[in-house]
Amino acid sequence: MKTKLLLTLFILLLTSCNAPASVPTGQVDSATATSASTETMPPPTETATPVPTETSVPTSTPTSTPIPVVESMKATVNADKLVCRYGPGANYLYLIALNRNTPLTLIGRADGNNWVLIENRGRSDSHDCWVNGEFVQAEGDMKHLKVVYPDGYKIPVSPYYGPTTVLSATREGDEITVSWIEIIVSPGKYESPNMFPYIVEVWHCVNGEYIFETLGTTYPAIKFIDQQGCDQPSHGRVYIQEKHGYAGPADIPWPGY
Repeated sequence: MKTKLLLTLFILLLTSCNAPASVPTGQVDSATATSASTETMPPPTETATPVPTETSVPTSTPTSTPIPVVESMKATVNADKLVCRYGPGANYLYLIALNRNTPLTLIGRADGNNWVLIENRGRSDSHDCWVNGEFVQAEGDMKHLKVVYPDGYKIPVSPYYGPTTVLSATREGDEITVSWIEIIVSPGKYESPNMFPYIVEVWHCVNGEYIFETLGTTYPAIKFIDQQGCDQPSHGRVYIQEKHGYAGPADIPWPGY
C-alpha cells in the first residue's frame, strides 16, 4: 500500500514536469506580434505667407500755378513815337501814334505774343487799340493782364467786303501752305501803298514755343512753319483787310502730321 502511494506520487511529479508553461494573459509574443500601423499624418502644408507688395505712394503731379489776373495796369510809352493799331500786330490798320511818356491804361493782352491793348476813350468815336509791349514801361508784369484776343476783342468789320474761303491747307514736314479764294481790294480801299489786303493769324509751334503771329500778304496764299512739341493745338484764320475794317475770318482747316 505504501509502495503504491509512492509510485502514484512519482507519476504525478513526472507529469507536471512535462506540462507546457502557461502564458501570462495580456502579453504578446515578440516573434509573432504584428506591429500596430500608426497612421502617419502628413506634415502640415506650409502656407505661403504673402510677401507684402510695396505700394507705390502716389505722387502729386506738379501743376503750374495760375498767374493772377488784373483788369488793368498803368504804363507809359518809352519810344519817341508808338503806333497804336486795330489789331495785335504790326500789319493791322493804323489808328493813332503816341508820344514818349504818354500815360497809358493797359486793359488786356493777346494770347501768344507781346502786344497789349490800351484804353483809348477820349472821344465818343474812339476805339481801343494795340501797341507792342516792348515799347511800354508798365507798373507791373504785363503777363498778369487778362487775355482778350482772340476771344474778348473784336476788330472792326469791313462794310464793303465779304470773307474769303480757304481752298487748301497742306503740310510738308514742318511747312504749311495755305491758299484761299482771291478777293480783289480796290486801290481806293488801301490805307497806304504798303497795306496788305490779307492778314493771316496763326497760333503755332516754333522751336518748342507756342506763339501767335499776324502775317500779311498781297497774294492769296502763304507758307509758314508749324512744328511738334507744344501742348496747345495750332490753328489759324484769314482776314480780308481794307482801310475801313476786316472781312472774315475764314478758318484754316489745320493739317495734321
